[in-house]
Amino acid sequence: MMRKTMKAAILIAAMVGFGSYTGAAETTSVEYGKKLFGDPSLGGPGNTQSCNGCHPSGKGLQNAWKNVKLSEKINNCIVAMKGKALPMDSREMRSLVLYIQSLKPTSTK
Repeated sequence: MMRKTMKAAILIAAMVGFGSYTGAAETTSVEYGKKLFGDPSLGGPGNTQSCNGCHPSGKGLQNAWKNVKLSEKINNCIVAMKGKALPMDSREMRSLVLYIQSLKPTSTK
């Protein structure tokens, strides 16, 4: 009996742990967006170019946060690299948008 209880406890702990991990993996974040920004796989198989290739460390995108069509612009760049457009509501798109928005200047003079 003790053995069954122990197995059940381990199974429940594993399920809870995996559930937490999956949730964390699905989180939209600036950090994930930055990682994707430097990832050439957005441009499709065999691509060696990333967003960071044209915009090193986000150069030139400091005012992109103002663009109401930022997601569309991101997809235009991905498609130009021969990649597949991201779904607008995907974790990847939301994270890329968050990263680019994070490039907003801290002060506007």
